[in-house]
Amino acid sequence: MRADAQRNRERLIEVAHEVFKERGLDAPLDEVARRAGVGPGTLYRHFPTREALHEAIMATWIEEVAGQVEKAMATEGGCREKLLAWFEEYVALLTRHQGAAAKITASLGCQDSPLRTKCQTYADANESVLAEMADNGVLREGVDNLDVCRLLGGVATMADHSSLAPEDVRPMLDVIANGVLKA
Repeated sequence: MRADAQRNRERLIEVAHEVFKERGLDAPLDEVARRAGVGPGTLYRHFPTREALHEAIMATWIEEVAGQVEKAMATEGGCREKLLAWFEEYVALLTRHQGAAAKITASLGCQDSPLRTKCQTYADANESVLAEMADNGVLREGVDNLDVCRLLGGVATMADHSSLAPEDVRPMLDVIANGVLKA
């Protein structure tokens, strides 16, 4: 790919990230092109569909999610503190783009959703955290990763629609942690 085409692609991803954060995942793609300083044709050459643009943004999220798991697991304290740090990161990641929390959470259990495969990253990340809890002997038996992801997604969706501050979400995450961890 030519250097200018690569710059345009990177700029489109960056601007789309901003526009989707401000206006939701269904924001007009023409606005993305306009704010990136390119024509609609350039946008569609790089991303023939909205889903292709979402996929490119998701690729950047994959790296970030892995980094957030590492950050949470490095949190000072015991397993509960690490789990809550991860839950907070999970909710923060899902609420980064207005409207994304509900779409991503719904896609987790839907095999034919265009977002499902990409969003499996969140489920895989959560599974790695739950596995660490199990390895430390603090995870309740029968805890299902997808159930936990859906609960966290529900909190994220509610936070997204009500604009709750992170400290207002923490008590809900405590309730989920109480259900996940042994007493």
